[in-house]
Amino acid sequence: MGHWVDLTAADGFRLSAYRADPEGAPRGALVVAQEIFGVNGHIRGVCDGYARDGYVAIAPALFDRYERGVDIGYTPTDIARGRELKALAKTDAALQDVAAARDAVAGAGKVGILGYCWGGYVAWMAAARVEGLACAVPYYGGGMTDAIAEQPKCPVMAHFGERDSMIPVTGVKALAAAHPSAQVFIYPADHGFNCEQRGSHDPASATLAHERTLAFLRQHIG
Repeated sequence: MGHWVDLTAADGFRLSAYRADPEGAPRGALVVAQEIFGVNGHIRGVCDGYARDGYVAIAPALFDRYERGVDIGYTPTDIARGRELKALAKTDAALQDVAAARDAVAGAGKVGILGYCWGGYVAWMAAARVEGLACAVPYYGGGMTDAIAEQPKCPVMAHFGERDSMIPVTGVKALAAAHPSAQVFIYPADHGFNCEQRGSHDPASATLAHERTLAFLRQHIG
């Protein structure tokens, strides 16, 4: 369903992105922000899935600025490599790449952003700092609870797992309290519960989160 395209950010940097288009007229579009594992099979699958739901979905390769073609799995070695790449990544650069992806799909209608893991944090920061987004849906965004002071400019729905040791529930509840207009859901699951390729995958939580997300997208995008 999807294919690779090239994007150019505002600073002139050229990066790749995976784009999936619906069969019929699109309801709108989504930028999908990757985990620390690159635009891998899971992220491409997320794009394909939202294309089936009626949206143009595009996942910019946010690590292209540091290493091109990152596509790794979830072994301990992969996780260590992903963390090394994330340590190199600059938020401002990622947001420029998100903006380039937004512009690439703007012809489809309103544009929202979803993000997973590090990409959840990117989605949260984009909600506050990137213009022209209709809504944002971070999933277990590592770093969000350290960025409570950010003020989203668009509606936000966030999903977290109560057993996620990397994002303590106390921090999630503080985030929710600081942003009462955001919809913050906590599931009986661990970090990465939406990813079918991880041992922490929780089908029930993933299904419920997707149903809520889809209703949210229908409300704010179409």
